[in-house]
Amino acid sequence: MEYYRLITLLLGFLLVALASNQIAILFQKIKFPLITGLIITGIIAGSSLLNFIEKETLDDLEFLNEIALAIIAFSAGSELYLDDLRSRIKSIKWMVIGQLVITFVMSSALIYYAANYIPFMAQLPNASRFGIAILFGTIFVARSPSSAIAVINEMRANGPFTKTVMGVTVVKDVLVIILFAICFSLTKTLINGDSVGFLFLVILALELFMSLALGYVFGKLLTIPFSLKLHPNIKATFVLAVGYSIYVFAYMVKIKSEAWFHHEIILEPLLIAIIGSFVLTNYSKHRIEFSELLHRISPIIYIIFFTLTGASLSFQTLISVFGIAISLFVLRLVSIFFGGVFGVLAAGDNKKYTLISWMPYLTQAGVALGLATIISHEFPTWGYEFETIVIAIIVLNQLVGPPLFKWSLSYVKETHLRAKTDTSDSSRDAVIFGVENQSIALAHQLIKNNWQVKMVTSIDNFKEKYPELDIVTVKSLSKPNLNQLNLEKTESAILMLDDDRNFDLATLIFEQFGTKDIIVRLNNRINFEKFHKLGAKIIDPSTAIVSLLDHFVRSPNAATLLLGMDEGQDSLDIEIKNKDIAGLRLRDLRLPSDIIMLSLKRKGQFIISHGYTLLRLGDIVTLVGSQNSLEDLKNKFEN
Repeated sequence: MEYYRLITLLLGFLLVALASNQIAILFQKIKFPLITGLIITGIIAGSSLLNFIEKETLDDLEFLNEIALAIIAFSAGSELYLDDLRSRIKSIKWMVIGQLVITFVMSSALIYYAANYIPFMAQLPNASRFGIAILFGTIFVARSPSSAIAVINEMRANGPFTKTVMGVTVVKDVLVIILFAICFSLTKTLINGDSVGFLFLVILALELFMSLALGYVFGKLLTIPFSLKLHPNIKATFVLAVGYSIYVFAYMVKIKSEAWFHHEIILEPLLIAIIGSFVLTNYSKHRIEFSELLHRISPIIYIIFFTLTGASLSFQTLISVFGIAISLFVLRLVSIFFGGVFGVLAAGDNKKYTLISWMPYLTQAGVALGLATIISHEFPTWGYEFETIVIAIIVLNQLVGPPLFKWSLSYVKETHLRAKTDTSDSSRDAVIFGVENQSIALAHQLIKNNWQVKMVTSIDNFKEKYPELDIVTVKSLSKPNLNQLNLEKTESAILMLDDDRNFDLATLIFEQFGTKDIIVRLNNRINFEKFHKLGAKIIDPSTAIVSLLDHFVRSPNAATLLLGMDEGQDSLDIEIKNKDIAGLRLRDLRLPSDIIMLSLKRKGQFIISHGYTLLRLGDIVTLVGSQNSLEDLKNKFEN
């Protein structure tokens, strides 16, 4: 019956989690953080409102929380890759010291002296107030690596400021777990009325050493599935099992030590997990595979964790403490500001970082909430209100933090976003960089198909040699020299130089002009990935011929059609700009009988289309058919 009840609870929670995910997606569409939607759904499903998840159910599902916390710690540890931090080690060191020491000391002190204004602290003795204050201070230090990475990836940020932020974020999350272990043990001792003497410090040091040593052991254990040829799902299951076994092992040590030595030995599971992940990341060859696996399972883990956390909250209590949460949010912001100023000045970094150095460190998520959850379970008399205040602060940080981080990256000019494309000119035109046999043949073929083509070179005598082509001579491939080409209005830029010049040119066009399509002829396969990250369309001559022959063998008719080898036939991408066409179903288009639609692309993604698929402005349809019909449809769809 116990197994039957557990399966029933899991199935019921699965339904709530699925609903939570869909509601969170709606929150994202209105620019709210994902975790806010998950927490709010959990609150609605919890005992304070709909009671889909009863209070006693939360204890039965506690193992899900522990698995989630382990994965969150694994994710934090996997970001601490030492080779990525060496170039900015001085800046990272001083910023960590500033953020850790100043934020912790300043916020702890102010909360201790303001305890009378925090309802659940007001009636507690001074020792308990001090313990709670340092726990608040510890959580205020925590940051969210996943949120930082998301913003950096979105802004395509790179540079000294970005590297420092990433390094500080992951180092802080390792140190904050150690700081939490110390403050957590100290708070329990103070609340229980025990003395803080030499023996306490020795036992605390022993517990920390054991946690660190076990972290190394579990790190080696984590490498086992990645050393074998196993299905990714089996590897993921093994990682989840290792994460949960850390909590089981820590619990067993606590119980057995109490029975054998009449003293509980408290291991810190989060510290063990984060060190284990650090060991695998830095001392094995499986870093990338491990990181990719965590990235794949983390969304599911977050849904479980934040939904359960929301279900444990009372809506009424959350509303009642929101005023306090705002005050503490401001306190954390101010302490982080001073920590950031100290870090910049101590490291001797660029002075323009001074007043913005605090902006990247506001956002919080899994680690901070995980620590608050542990505190809530250990101190039930006041821990629940403590956790509720922390969650309200995290929600505020999630709303304010990412926009400030994005602004700071733009301010220091380390973003590399694609420039906006000027779509006012609908003519089909291309700019080819490099004049040689293949590029000249391409130019003639495009002109034959009614494209306007410019060719760019740094050699003067090509104009006389090919008078039929529009050849532009530039002294260097710099932005001032390229302004004359109107690349922001150009549909395609084709790069046919060496890989180094191609990459510099592709980056410049992407960031400064936003040309719709950047097409690169690759010279060395090793450079594929860096062009791919820019979103370039890559032609690798070493594989193109084999691929083309393969298509001729397996589907000769399609290959002949796409290459335009049938007389009078061609293929064409057309963007939907006509408002009269937008909103029509595909079946209602009434395409000419000699036209076939191959694909439909929307916001950069190919979608599976059918007769009832609605067209939208900006959709790109790929059509194959007679040249006359294609031209008619182009005029119809784009005007």
